[in-house]
Amino acid sequence: MSRLAKRPITLPQGVEVSAQGSKINVKGPKGTLEHELDPSVQVAVEDKSLWVRAANEKTESRLLGLHWALLSNIVKGTSEGFSKELTLIGVGYRANVQGQIIEMQLGYSNPIKVDIPEGISAKVEKNTSVTISGIDKQKVGQFAASLRALRKPEPYKGKGVRYKDEYVRRKAGKTAKK
Repeated sequence: MSRLAKRPITLPQGVEVSAQGSKINVKGPKGTLEHELDPSVQVAVEDKSLWVRAANEKTESRLLGLHWALLSNIVKGTSEGFSKELTLIGVGYRANVQGQIIEMQLGYSNPIKVDIPEGISAKVEKNTSVTISGIDKQKVGQFAASLRALRKPEPYKGKGVRYKDEYVRRKAGKTAKK
């Protein structure tokens, strides 16, 4: 059995959880998210805490830890939200947000325009720092990864799109003949 699933998920003030069968709806100050449970998992709400348990006491579910983590992320997202920061490093690399489109110049001949998914907001500071935020952790991480994949950081000069706290191991280039 999962060790995490033995602990309750504490519900912050302003977060409400309702369950209809295998669907769990979480409503908080930032928004509303829903989650579909596996039939082998049950959820109980008791005194401002959310408990994840196996449906049968005889059989332990292998998915308890997974659903505990997903529900914990949903509760945190609806109360606080998630954000990822990207940094553009390179001469002429910059980004700009226009409505629901982010335009990035990454050293290619034409700028790259990417639609911002629904439920996610992007903010650009100083033309080289992009902050992506939203209530769904999976969507925020996937969108940040797709922007990073447009120009991954390369190991020789360190140019590219990287996460703010990412370390890129640098390699030595060729040495000239003497």
